[in-house]
Amino acid sequence: MNSNQEQLIKLAHTKMPFGKYEGRFLIDLPEYYVVWYHNKGFPKGELGQQLELIYELKLNGLEELIRNIKKRYPKPR
Repeated sequence: MNSNQEQLIKLAHTKMPFGKYEGRFLIDLPEYYVVWYHNKGFPKGELGQQLELIYELKLNGLEELIRNIKKRYPKPR
């Protein structure tokens, strides 16, 4: 498995660690919330990179890709 695949699998299982949507899978965040972060600026670090990728996926209607990965691959350790 290459690093891009591992990154997508990890993304599929990552939950929002704080705020109004704490505990919700990133892919399940409301679109308006992800757009708000896009306009405000994503947080620094890995979470920011993941949210930016979620924004691009939602923008292009590819949420099902991540949901299918979440179903097909178990949570990484």
